[in-house]
Amino acid sequence: MKLYGYWRSSAAYRVRIALNLKALDAEHISVHLVKDGGQQHTSEYSELNAQELVPTLVTELDGKPFKLTQSLAILDFLDDAYPNVTLLPKAHADKAIVRSMALLVACDVHPLNNLSILQYLSNELNVDNDAKNSWYHHWVHKGFHALESMLETHSGKYCFGNEVTLADICLIPQIYNAKRFNVPLADYPNIERIWNECHKLEAFDKALPENQHDAV
Repeated sequence: MKLYGYWRSSAAYRVRIALNLKALDAEHISVHLVKDGGQQHTSEYSELNAQELVPTLVTELDGKPFKLTQSLAILDFLDDAYPNVTLLPKAHADKAIVRSMALLVACDVHPLNNLSILQYLSNELNVDNDAKNSWYHHWVHKGFHALESMLETHSGKYCFGNEVTLADICLIPQIYNAKRFNVPLADYPNIERIWNECHKLEAFDKALPENQHDAV
């Protein structure tokens, strides 16, 4: 199994957490998103991932090569293929709530603050750093405010009750990025608490960007 990623990629970070939780070994192959204009844009990598994004998972399925892109699809695949540690609750309604939390982060917060979006703001729209940071903070606050409300109802030790789920896997990388960009988190006590609880677990600590072989 190979995971093409980048140490600071939130999407790759999600997959690293899941691999660690499930105790799965994977060869981690770095695709530097900044060096040389972005290695994701090389012809070699674009043949592997037409979106020129990370992560990409390459493994075998029924004895044949199998390639998968998009972190949430990869997480679903891993959860079905390796159910020793599950990422979703069993109950139908509970599963839907966890997915709702995860998608809030992965689909509504993260894409608006992704590297390619921030680069476009700077390079194509000539947005200065202060305005770009305001953009970043705005979308994080909007998403975190809504998620904090959900956590007041559904959280226990983690996002949903006392077991790690897909919601935590999506949230932790976004908190990491929020801290990196100095987003104030004082208004989100449940989010801060879940960050601290998750980092008591080796699977999350091992997945931290600075703990990756390509970290600089």
